[in-house]
Amino acid sequence: MKYFFYLIVFLTVLISHVDAQDYDWARHDSLVKAGIDQIYGIQFEKAENTFDIVIKEYPTHPSGKFFKAMITWWRILLKLEDESLDDEFIEQLEEVIDICDRILDKNKNNRDALFFKGGAVGFRGRLLGIREKWLKAAFDGKEGLELLYRFYKADPQNPDVQFGFGIYHYYAEVIPEKFPAVKPFMIFFPNGDREKGLSELEYVALKGRYARIESRYFLMTLNFQFEENMDETRKWASILLADYPNNPNFQKYYGLTFVKENRYDKASEIFRDIYSKCVRGMQGYNDYYKREASYYVGLNYKNTNNIDSAIYFFKISENLSRKLDKDEESGFLINTVLYLGMLYDLKGDRQQAIKYYREALTMRERSNSHKLAEQYLKKPYGK
Repeated sequence: MKYFFYLIVFLTVLISHVDAQDYDWARHDSLVKAGIDQIYGIQFEKAENTFDIVIKEYPTHPSGKFFKAMITWWRILLKLEDESLDDEFIEQLEEVIDICDRILDKNKNNRDALFFKGGAVGFRGRLLGIREKWLKAAFDGKEGLELLYRFYKADPQNPDVQFGFGIYHYYAEVIPEKFPAVKPFMIFFPNGDREKGLSELEYVALKGRYARIESRYFLMTLNFQFEENMDETRKWASILLADYPNNPNFQKYYGLTFVKENRYDKASEIFRDIYSKCVRGMQGYNDYYKREASYYVGLNYKNTNNIDSAIYFFKISENLSRKLDKDEESGFLINTVLYLGMLYDLKGDRQQAIKYYREALTMRERSNSHKLAEQYLKKPYGK
């Protein structure tokens, strides 16, 4: 059910013109494009400066405020377990909605206001869904879809409008199939069409103007999470990384395609680069990525029987998990504790191995972790 929020995602970031304003729209578009590139490139300070200029030079247009909120969104996305920026993000989106409502009070068909209000409502719903506030998320989804249809009626030839339709059509079919608990919410929505949704997203990924990158991002994630098509995931991740090589989210998905295929040697190359960027303190490469990167590098060393190197990286992942895990232990910590027990057995340090096996038994069960810990307590791993 945690993926239900995708049903209500609606971001179509077309920039047109606010009626009756004598603005330099070529400069506006140039600034917005530059700022969007800075967001995806994880250059948040530069993006802040760019959109401050947009807000100053185009004060009645919602784009500057909207994309300032998108900077906050990417900060949340890079540390999704951390809720400290949620309130700030919601406040930013509601400010965008207020600006759009003032425009719509004068012209109910203003395309910019419809687009950016739909985007703000959609992202608010997306965050609410991530935080499992399903009813509020569903209401935002319904409102966002209505705004999408209103924009389509006003400008049916716009290629970026297909982004919102593509997300909706895909997830409206896929999510209820995978998560039956979501089905009651679907009485509020039209039927979905998975293949149509994929086609629409691919069209925007190639032809879109402002929603092109976001379409590529969704194609990468849905192919990984739902289609389980690692070739397609890798294709879109590679395209994204060609433009944004220092986006840890894009890089992580690229690496995980090889994990899914049990190609840990190749995965380790990618996660070692992520780890290096974390150590160097590159923007966005935080402790969550360092924890994951050190885990997969350690796993590759374990699989190739490099015991000391495996222990070194697993200990880094272990310490970071103990710092980051809040409500319950993560899968990273459970696996790491079990693997460290196994590695210490191979190293001949039975006392340390027993310590880790016993700790594994105090944690929640994950992939037979209790059974394996009990087995290795009775007989050392590798004997």
